[in-house]
Amino acid sequence: MSEIKKDSAGFIGYEYKEVETKGNRASMYLDCYPSFGWTMDERTKNGTVTLKRDRKIINKVELTRLQRHFEACMAELDQLERSKTTAATITAIVIGLIGCVFMAGSVFLVTHEPPLWVPSFIVAVPGFLGWILPYFVFKRLAAKRTRVVTELMEQKYDEIYEICEQGNRLLL
Repeated sequence: MSEIKKDSAGFIGYEYKEVETKGNRASMYLDCYPSFGWTMDERTKNGTVTLKRDRKIINKVELTRLQRHFEACMAELDQLERSKTTAATITAIVIGLIGCVFMAGSVFLVTHEPPLWVPSFIVAVPGFLGWILPYFVFKRLAAKRTRVVTELMEQKYDEIYEICEQGNRLLL
């Protein structure tokens, strides 16, 4: 994955890296990788960016360490983004399934010989609530988690910017 190029200054050997970027984070990757000595070589339509840097870059070991820290922070940001709705989704699904159980009980009571109409209606009420409530529960829990996660994500962004500043100082 190396290319050696000859110009008036001598030989320059490059190392290459392919980074798959997700839509809303692509710009951040493109802004931050130059702090670790990488320059963009090409960008494809499917979100893959090819980067290159001089193989004999000064402070390569420290830059690589900072780059790995940056990549770990970006992975944590993705996890935090997913965590906004995970618990809310699970809770809404459980409530919906419980509603289904009550509705099944209501159906069994009404199809019983002879039909048990009053118990069937009584059991149907929590069934309908179990079908209606998940939407509102999801919205409320997701909004509550989003408030917490937004603050954590801001702290993670600050950490990423500090890492990039350290990398930039090493390049000078």
